[in-house]
Amino acid sequence: MSPFLSPDRSPVRTVIRELRGFLILWLTQSFSSLGSSMTNFALIVWSYQQQGSALTTALLSVCSYAPYVAMSIFAGALSDKWNKKATLLICDTAAAACTVAVLVLLQTGLLRIGHLYALNAVNGLMNTVQQPAADVTISLLTPKKHYQKVSGLRSLSSSLVSMLTPALATALLTLSGLPSVILFDLFTFAAAFVTLLCGIRIPAAAVDGGPRESVWQSAKGGLRYLRQNRGILHLMLFLAGINLIASLYNAALPAMLLSKEGGGQAALGIVESVSGIALLLGSAAASLLPPPKSRVRVICNSLLLAMSTENFFLALGGSVPVWAVGALLGWIGIPLMNANMDVLFRSTIPLAMQGRVYAARNTLQFFTIPVGYFLGGFLVDSVMEPFMASQAAGSGLLPALFGRGKGSGAALLFFFLAVAGTALCLLFRRDRHIWRLEQEEREERPET
Repeated sequence: MSPFLSPDRSPVRTVIRELRGFLILWLTQSFSSLGSSMTNFALIVWSYQQQGSALTTALLSVCSYAPYVAMSIFAGALSDKWNKKATLLICDTAAAACTVAVLVLLQTGLLRIGHLYALNAVNGLMNTVQQPAADVTISLLTPKKHYQKVSGLRSLSSSLVSMLTPALATALLTLSGLPSVILFDLFTFAAAFVTLLCGIRIPAAAVDGGPRESVWQSAKGGLRYLRQNRGILHLMLFLAGINLIASLYNAALPAMLLSKEGGGQAALGIVESVSGIALLLGSAAASLLPPPKSRVRVICNSLLLAMSTENFFLALGGSVPVWAVGALLGWIGIPLMNANMDVLFRSTIPLAMQGRVYAARNTLQFFTIPVGYFLGGFLVDSVMEPFMASQAAGSGLLPALFGRGKGSGAALLFFFLAVAGTALCLLFRRDRHIWRLEQEEREERPET
């Protein structure tokens, strides 16, 4: 292959020209996402330091996801009807207003955890409309033959954000405090907003010639499509189970790493950064590798690797290097999973239906996330930590495996998550409806 050709044998300049709108949107929105992620990371650290409770901190994510899940089924129908560019700009502005509110409350000494709950709920509501609009926008800006590249690039940016967020946020927190993190977030928002407003033209989505539907009828249309396409539905339910375990993990991780012996704020930052590096490596592979013969096999194997490694390392490890190895193994396959799942969805779901179907997905696939965050915080605070505290006086097996003192209960929870996640992957790997998606995707795959 010539070094001047991309993997699909198109000249690189041609590919860049064909993806110009996507690339500009991707770069600026990724920059904005870095700022938002840094603020979220800093507020999680702030809330745990203020309250010392896993549940109190986990409720930040519950408040973000609850309106997102509850309203997504209707928001997708609205997204299919509304102007995509205006929707993205309005939602970004609302999110920036919430960030400004946090900064003002912080500077006046009035910031409380209840304020963050309310503002996160507003952000979640905005994401409800923004996410399906953004997903459809990517399809509108991307020729179908480049779906694999685009999915890999999106995973790449997400990985870079995950890798850079803890390091940059921790550095800014240490050097100049929480206000500097928030100001950087607002700067990234301004750059993305101006670019989207002035520099990107989003084509209008094609609409069918049928009668105009109400929001309720459109929402039912998305659910009807899933009911008639069992492979996509079952894949979403599989990922709903994975999201439940992942949100339990996310709720317990700060509680364990910030409080367990050998942990602390630096330990949390290191483990999160290693997760980001793993995501970056996986994203590079997703961008450079040719399309696999079996996307479903890649999805199932990537999730099995994640579920059967990291949680065991977190549960049984007692030092940062061990936790970091677990993070590397747990996250390196996730971009491959995301890229192949994204191509399956975009290739098999008609463009005119994507907003409604993605919205239905947001409800079905993500409803377990707020449940998992709440359960994770509750189990750590009220079940696992008290149970391990009662074992600490003796020299039994559990203290030997999971440690003593605060954080050992979260380690015990990670052990249960490892077993449950592995079992879930093995169960859905046998689902024949999911495997049938491969045939549908091959039938839709464009000639290159």
